This record gives sequence, C-alpha cells and structure tokens, in this order.
Amino acid sequence: MARLAQSFPVVTVTGPRQSGKTTLCRTVFPEHRYVSLEVPDTRAFARSDPRGFLEPLCGGAVIDEVQRVPDLLSYVQGEVDSDAQPGRFVLTGSANLALLESVSQSLAGRTALLQLLPCSLDEVRLFPGAPLDLLATVWTGGYPAIFDRGVPAGEWLGAYVATYVERDARQLLNIGDLETFQTFIQMCAGRVGQLLNLSSLGADCGITHNTARAWLSVLETSFLTFRLHPYHANVGTRLVKTPKLYFHDTGLLCFLLGIRQPEQLRSHPLRGAIFESWVASEVLRWRVHRGLRPDMYFLRDHKGYEVDVLVADGERWLALEVKSGKTVATDFFAALEALPRRITLPPGVRRLDRAVVYGGDEARLQRDIRVVPWSGVASLFGE
Repeated sequence: MARLAQSFPVVTVTGPRQSGKTTLCRTVFPEHRYVSLEVPDTRAFARSDPRGFLEPLCGGAVIDEVQRVPDLLSYVQGEVDSDAQPGRFVLTGSANLALLESVSQSLAGRTALLQLLPCSLDEVRLFPGAPLDLLATVWTGGYPAIFDRGVPAGEWLGAYVATYVERDARQLLNIGDLETFQTFIQMCAGRVGQLLNLSSLGADCGITHNTARAWLSVLETSFLTFRLHPYHANVGTRLVKTPKLYFHDTGLLCFLLGIRQPEQLRSHPLRGAIFESWVASEVLRWRVHRGLRPDMYFLRDHKGYEVDVLVADGERWLALEVKSGKTVATDFFAALEALPRRITLPPGVRRLDRAVVYGGDEARLQRDIRVVPWSGVASLFGE
C-alpha cells in the first residue's frame, strides 16, 4: 500500500466489513487526517458541500466508507487532476468499489485498487490465543475482531450476519424480503465447492433465476463469496465451463451451515468442501493482498477428471489437489500425475508445479509432487 501511494494520488482499499481496512490505513498513513462517512453529520456535509468537505483534507486524508457518498469521487477526481501529488487520498469501502461505476469512471488511472480480505493463517497466528489445530482454525475463520476483542466466534459471526449482511442487502439491492435472502445465503453455504447452478439455487429458495443471479452479486460485492472459474484454454477435451462457489471466510461459512463447535467439522458431510474453500481462500488472499490478480481456476472435464485449484502465476503455474484427510493416500496424486498429459501450457510458462494440500502435518516430496500440510499453504509461494 505504501509503495503504491508513492505512485498514485489515490489508493482505494476495498473488502468486507470488519476486515481491518480502517486500522490498516490509519496505521500506514498516521499523518493523514481521518474522516468516516459512516457518521451521519459527516456524510451529510460531504453530500451537501463536497468542495467544502474536501478543502481541509487536501493535504492528505483517509476517507472511510466512501461508498456511502459515491458522488464525492467526482470531486476527488477534480482535486487530484489539479494536484496529482502521490498518496493524497486513501479511500476505503466495504462494497467492491472496483465494480462500481463511480470509481471506474471518476478515478480511472488515478487510483490504485487494493483488496483487504479476512486474515490469512499467518496473520491469524500473530494474535495471542489463536487456534492451532485445523478444525478450530477453519471453524473460527479470519475476521480480526474475533481475535482482537476476544469475542467468541459464534457470537461475533451471528451478529455479523444479522447486521452487516442484512444492511448491505438493503443498500446494494434494496432487498425487502430479508428472510428469503437469509435462506438464500444458507443455501449458497450448502453448495460450497460445487458447480454453481443458479436455476436450481433459485428454485430451492423460491426465487427466479434472475433474482438468484442478482442476490449472488450482492454476496460477491460484499466479499462474502467468490467464484472460481474453470480453465478451458489449450486443453484437448470437453471441459466443464460452470464456475464453483466458495466463501472468503470459512468461519462465516461454518456459522451459516449451523456448525457451532469445531469438533462438528470432523464428521460433517461438507468437511472436504469446507476445507477446499479454506485453501482456495488462503491462496486468493496471498495473491490479492500483494496487489496481484487472482488468476485462479479449476479444471474439470465431463468424465470426472478434476484439478481443484490452478494458479496462473506468470512463468510458473501451480496446480493443487486439496484433501481434508490427515493421512496421505495413493489416490491423492492421480489427477496431478495426469495433468501434464492433459494440459498444454500457454507460451511463456516454463514450470508447472504440483502439490497436494492436505489436513495432516507432514511435508514431503512424493512422486515429484509436493505434499504440503494445511499449515504450510504459504510455503507454496516461497513464504
């Protein structure tokens, strides 16, 4: 963030509510003035007199929850066009501002866009009392307030769903039937790791295909869910072209699934899919927190062959098989061993690394494939 602020007059940080955006920005830019558009009178001032609002902030400011006054961005544009000094404004927003027309039109070429998602495993472990075993880690998730304030995860996540999710639903899509929307969120949780079928999802909730599509966009805009799209270039077979659905935070996912204790995960029928979502979200966080494009896919054909995660990382691509079991089995390696025969890498890709990420604790090399314990996902990227 600090590096980008040396090149761009505006840095925009998006992410889910309570992911730590405000704390991060105020820590990195302690000399900037701080204002929050969540405060009603501050928001009213910014709406009624945007030039007057910005005048005392032109020397450097962190403007929090800027999505609450989207018209303000046009005036920020005017300020930075007249004085493009790097790092003047740091904007935060809980909706995905990269998808909002106001940012793309007003600040195109003027702002660096960053995402701050819930904490990664390595970040969680910086907190005192962080969970150490796999089940507790996946069940608790990565929202920093749970660790920083010492609030029981189930209580905090329940309040999060009741307040932030419902408020975002009202603000972003003017959803009136919150009970049905709540059912929709829970239905999405029940389909984690599966191919996304909006017609089936909508039918199970009693809504239309188009409504399901619109509501899912709310979940994605609020950084609750994300889609992993299939890779289908340069592969000589019929491939599935439907994305899979994942959650950014498995603590929230477990709460929506009614999992109230970590031990329930041990025998839960969706344990494998939940673990797969956790690994995919860990990889995604590693990339977007460094300002990289996600460039993540999965591979599946109509005969059942599948690679869980494929990361297109420049000259080096990485293929992952994700297994929640604690014991390495022979069949863990089948898909990865067949991958070089099934895929033609684009020009410029020099390496195809393969790894099994599993629920155990031992790391080793087997059949020229890395075996990586759940706690070592960051090691896949050299950390």
